[in-house]
Amino acid sequence: MNPGGLSNSGIAATALQPGDVCTLPEISLLQGTLEVSREIERLEALRVAMVAEIDERAVSFDALGFRSVKLWLAANTLLEVPAAARILALGKTLRRQPDIADAFSAGTVSAEHAALIGKFCETPPRGMPHEALDSCRKVLLDCATGPAATTMTVRTCIARLERIFESDELPPSEDTDRNEFHASKTLNGRVAVKGDLDAVTGEMLLTALSSLTKPRNPVDDPAGARTPAQRRADAFAEILRRYLDSGDAPIEGGERPHLSLHVNASDLARTETDHGHWESDNDPNLFGDKDVAQVPHMGPLTIATARRLACDCHLTPIVMDDGVPLNLGRTSRTVSKKQRRALIARDHGCAFPGCGAPPAHCEGHHVKHWADGGPTDLDNLVLLCRYHHHLLHHSHWQVEVGDDRKPWFTPPASVDPYKKPIPAHNRAGPQAA
Repeated sequence: MNPGGLSNSGIAATALQPGDVCTLPEISLLQGTLEVSREIERLEALRVAMVAEIDERAVSFDALGFRSVKLWLAANTLLEVPAAARILALGKTLRRQPDIADAFSAGTVSAEHAALIGKFCETPPRGMPHEALDSCRKVLLDCATGPAATTMTVRTCIARLERIFESDELPPSEDTDRNEFHASKTLNGRVAVKGDLDAVTGEMLLTALSSLTKPRNPVDDPAGARTPAQRRADAFAEILRRYLDSGDAPIEGGERPHLSLHVNASDLARTETDHGHWESDNDPNLFGDKDVAQVPHMGPLTIATARRLACDCHLTPIVMDDGVPLNLGRTSRTVSKKQRRALIARDHGCAFPGCGAPPAHCEGHHVKHWADGGPTDLDNLVLLCRYHHHLLHHSHWQVEVGDDRKPWFTPPASVDPYKKPIPAHNRAGPQAA
């Protein structure tokens, strides 16, 4: 293959490998980039249609151990669940909106713009007559067509249409049914918050933030030099802290919500100079729970942050043996609060492969059932969400705690004819001999 001959030999850019691009002449590199981009858009439309077809056929994912199409897709691709959910939602919308589907399949509108237009057409302004919908859809598709279209121009067009068709009913700015609040974990371990609230809810939020975000004299208080956005973030954190401290929050997972931090006592006691060393390329601590703290929803935190949080907290010691919590009792069928905390420290959420539901949504499952004489101790317990708890009781999936004292799941022959054990969610590697 001569990558440099792309434009003359008819070799498709999509047949190239990443290592070939450095040998391409400039014109082939430019043309090839556009060709690959168009192919990505075509495949994106194809994937959306295929996922929607899978959902339409009502394929049963119970035997595979998944609650839905989006969870199956995320577990078997590099997609994460929110991205898989957006693909499924777009596919379902396009099945009901063939004009938008045609434009998306033809590559004239992007997935993001197709989703925006589809949402408008699915939930049009209440004052808009039904016969106006086709004209509005065409206007929006024209606005979203071509490389010059931006999300801002599409949203501006939607906003203008909403104002045109305002009725005697609640305007969009006061319609609580349109409220949305997204709190998504990012790849770098932070949370991105995005919301769209009605005017009254927005007023409550701004009022709550106001007294906590007043500018201060930077001479008297160095914190007063923080930007308005930073002060709002500080105020939001303070509101959450006061709410959790109030004791008025509803019970979740058997306890009132609080911030749970999991950290090894030896790591917490070490000095700053003890950290940061590199042992070898196959250092087992790189993949374990040592030298790092954990919180149930967000995952790893630095020991420095853990030390700061530990300065003002209630401590619940959990004695660990080689990374596994010791048994805390076997006198009751019901998992105790201490045992539940120990399970969270070991499993970090639903242990079923590919799930990882947060601990607050999980229950303790007896590997050997209580009715069959199974004890309520940690080597006979596994943390599962309600769906997978039900699946373990009513399918041929099996779970056992292996020699490494961690859960291992064995699929039925219909999923894997060899019935090879699968490690718990967020754990990898061969089972201990």
